[in-house]
Amino acid sequence: MSSETMRAAMLYGIKDLRVEYVKKPLVDSGEVLVKVKAATTCGTDLKILQRGYLEKVISLPTIFGHEWAGDVVEVGQGVTWPEIGMRIRAGNSAPCLKCQMCRKGKYNLCENMLWLWGAYAEYIRVPSRTIQVNAQEIPHNITYEEAALVEPLACVLHGAEKVGIEIGSTVAIIGAGPIGLLHLLVARKLGAGKIIVCDLVDDRLAFAKKMGADETVNPKTTDPVEVVNQLTKDSKADVVIEAIGLPATWEQALRLVAKGGKILEFGGCPPGTHIQVDTELLHYSEVTVMGAFHTTPLHFSKALKLISSGTLNVKPLITKKMSLEKINEAFKTLTISKSDLKIAIAP
Repeated sequence: MSSETMRAAMLYGIKDLRVEYVKKPLVDSGEVLVKVKAATTCGTDLKILQRGYLEKVISLPTIFGHEWAGDVVEVGQGVTWPEIGMRIRAGNSAPCLKCQMCRKGKYNLCENMLWLWGAYAEYIRVPSRTIQVNAQEIPHNITYEEAALVEPLACVLHGAEKVGIEIGSTVAIIGAGPIGLLHLLVARKLGAGKIIVCDLVDDRLAFAKKMGADETVNPKTTDPVEVVNQLTKDSKADVVIEAIGLPATWEQALRLVAKGGKILEFGGCPPGTHIQVDTELLHYSEVTVMGAFHTTPLHFSKALKLISSGTLNVKPLITKKMSLEKINEAFKTLTISKSDLKIAIAP
């Protein structure tokens, strides 16, 4: 095996992304080295490039990328699982299981979370805690690309369980990107009666229709409130899911929700931003507004089972495959494309 390995790293600030050769990572006791076979792009990665991210989650300079799957090529001392040659994927987080939040079962809010970045590389070194808490063997009936999509699906499952989609409910989803479409797939499996998807890009709305949306609306040409009211006889949506991450769309969600309804503000907004909320809406209409951050090891496990069982088909979300050397081109494509959803990076 070569002593040098390729990686894509953000070195000196936002938008400074480059491919470089470095020494292959060495594994310590309890750690595992994985040869990355597929790493998918994510809206979070794009946000990191464009506006940075929470310092407690990721700091520069760093290799980034966090949705991946690969083959175990080395194991450290004391590792009994996984074994060399095994196909695995691992979460980009591993809670400590000991802090106040973990003791409450809120593992996604762990006060001592161990974050794992570095998937845009030929190899990724997986820490001992991650192996113990949040790693799974990949069933042989699914591809590496499908396994890499376990991470975003796990986040969506966490949010869907929080908001509590009920059988027959009307669900409005703001955003037809990968996360919005995953919410669409999950809402349908949970028994939603009508699903309306809003987006500014017609190509993505057409894709949402193919994925099972009952109705789509482009706010540039049609008022989403009017569409939702027409479909619900002026009752609006029981559940509204914001899957973009802008204050304007967070506020738009408030205009789409029914009395007694629930809003899941799923998309993360830029740091320091705020929204305005009508207090009458919360008080007299008993509307619930909630956020959902990241996910838990349990949801990673559930997501893998849903994909490997064929319950959820995530293959259509992968619209292009590119090599690691073309990482900058991949993110440029995501920025300007009206149709590409997920790009699988093959180191």
